[in-house]
Amino acid sequence: MNIPESLADIQEKIIKKEISLVQICQEYINRIKSSTSNAFIEVFEEEALSKAEKIQKKIIGNNFGLLAGIFVGLKDNICYKDHNLTASSKMLEGYKSLFSATAVEKILNEDAIILGRLNCDEFAMGSSNENSIYGPVKNPKDEKKVPGGSSGGSAAAVAEGLCNIALGSDTGGSIRQPASFCGVIGMKPSYGRISRNGLIAYGSSFDQIGVFSKTIQDANILIHVMSGSDEFDSTVSSKEPSNKEIQLPNKKFNFGIPDEYLKFEGLDIEIKNKLLSVIENLKEDGHKVEVLKFPFLKYLVPTYYVLTTAEASSNLARYDGAHFGFRSNNSEDINSTYENSRSEGFGIEVKRRIMLGNFVLSSGYYDAYFTKAQKVRRLIKTKTEEMLKNNDVLILPTAPSTAFNIGEIKDPIKMYLQDIFTVHANITGAPAISLPIGTHSNNLPFGIQLMANSFQENTLFEVSNLLMEKYLE
Repeated sequence: MNIPESLADIQEKIIKKEISLVQICQEYINRIKSSTSNAFIEVFEEEALSKAEKIQKKIIGNNFGLLAGIFVGLKDNICYKDHNLTASSKMLEGYKSLFSATAVEKILNEDAIILGRLNCDEFAMGSSNENSIYGPVKNPKDEKKVPGGSSGGSAAAVAEGLCNIALGSDTGGSIRQPASFCGVIGMKPSYGRISRNGLIAYGSSFDQIGVFSKTIQDANILIHVMSGSDEFDSTVSSKEPSNKEIQLPNKKFNFGIPDEYLKFEGLDIEIKNKLLSVIENLKEDGHKVEVLKFPFLKYLVPTYYVLTTAEASSNLARYDGAHFGFRSNNSEDINSTYENSRSEGFGIEVKRRIMLGNFVLSSGYYDAYFTKAQKVRRLIKTKTEEMLKNNDVLILPTAPSTAFNIGEIKDPIKMYLQDIFTVHANITGAPAISLPIGTHSNNLPFGIQLMANSFQENTLFEVSNLLMEKYLE
């Protein structure tokens, strides 16, 4: 059974009675059951089929929400009331969420159907989706390859056609990098655009819920629905949500490209050449492209990891075997309970980041690392705003390479450098999107990244729509 890729096409076929929502739901469930990618870790089969039947009637009766016909996979760090939630960690094994994330409530109110939970790196810490209690996710384009992380299950599910939308979280590129590796669209909105209430915290000043899709229109409508103020999250902006529909302005856009990104020695030559080709095509069509200087590229990853690990060490302190989370059976007193529970409950990457965070916050090192990183963050933000003053968007590579082999990268520093092009948007709080730009000679997909000023999602979607229609494969 062929399922239309876009929400609009699904709704049209249901209204014309060419297909039923129950049929679509069953097809997705069958695909998930036969998949070998390990993207889904739980399917809400009975619940999804029951909701599909109810929403089918609403569509036929012309009384349905904006997302009726959307089938969603949830990253396993986003709360859904009365459903399992583990952040792909032993630490939360057996936990059921007591409430739904605000973003989840909003999509459910517009008749979205949630199919199940998606695999991810433990507590969203990773760039390959190999750090999971459920095992690694396999890239559907080549199952020997990683899908990217930490939202690897979300990217793989959309790429494989196991759902038409997936929600993920993006702290340093965890939506955009896997989107690039799997050949789908991955959107991280502005920090503060979507409530973080119900998102398990990693780095609270960086975390943001976002979306994977195969069409720009579907990504846009999801961001629109999930946007808006929330009494449970004081960091959410009260600005008007992004537009429900993408505008098609009859204008030429200004693009900025930081020269240092193109000169990065680890950037794959084919990715670089494809990006340059897109830029030349934009110039030929009358769009302005300005080469910019960005002297902070080498400071992005160190700044990001100093600050996020510091925040992670605080956020994850609650999981101690007493207040919250897994409790070890190999303990004799309160101190050994704390030590053993955290040692046994957390995986190696999570423990590494907690230890790094504790170090940069410790006496004698706080000013040398944490305070200095905060100052550099401000410099990066100021410079980025300066680059976007006369440009609508920055155009960048999403990742330095295509997907690498599962188990290939052992060095943590080398793994952290996979995020070098994506952490920029998280440090500044800017919205950013990865678009599938083409296919490498190794037959793997890769992406192009666009970044706009904070709360300029409308512009980002307008430019993305232009590029998808005219310049990308």
